[in-house]
Amino acid sequence: MEDFLMDVKTTIPISEARKRIFEIANEVQKASRYYTLTENGRPKAVLMSAEDFESWQETIEVMREFPNLDKDITRVDRAVESGEYKKWTTLDGLLKEYGYVLADKGKNKYHVSTKNRTRGKKAARQNSKSLSK
Repeated sequence: MEDFLMDVKTTIPISEARKRIFEIANEVQKASRYYTLTENGRPKAVLMSAEDFESWQETIEVMREFPNLDKDITRVDRAVESGEYKKWTTLDGLLKEYGYVLADKGKNKYHVSTKNRTRGKKAARQNSKSLSK
C-alpha cells in the first residue's frame, strides 16, 4: 500500500476510487499528485486538486494568448546575454510614441507634479476663518 501512495501518477478503477474517494481527495492535495481513473482498464477521468486544476487552466490560457512565448523568452535571454536589449525602446520612448509625455519631470524618474496640489486641511481651515471675519 505504501508503494501505491508513493507513485506520483496512480491509476485505479473507478469502482475503487468510489470506495476511497475521501482518501483520494486528501491525497491529491499533495504537490503534483493526481489519480487516473479507469473503466474496463481504459483511462476515463483524472482526479487532481482544485489548485493544480486552476494552475493548468491558467497555463493553457497563457499558451493560447502567447503561442510563441517560449521562443520570445529564448530571444530575450539571448538579447540580454549579448547586450542587444540595450538598443530596445525604453518605457520613456514608448510613452512619447503614444503621446503620454510627462510635462514636468521632477528629481524622480517618474515624478507626479505637485504644482497644482490643493492645500491641506489645516491651511484650508485657516483660510476659511480669515474669509469669515
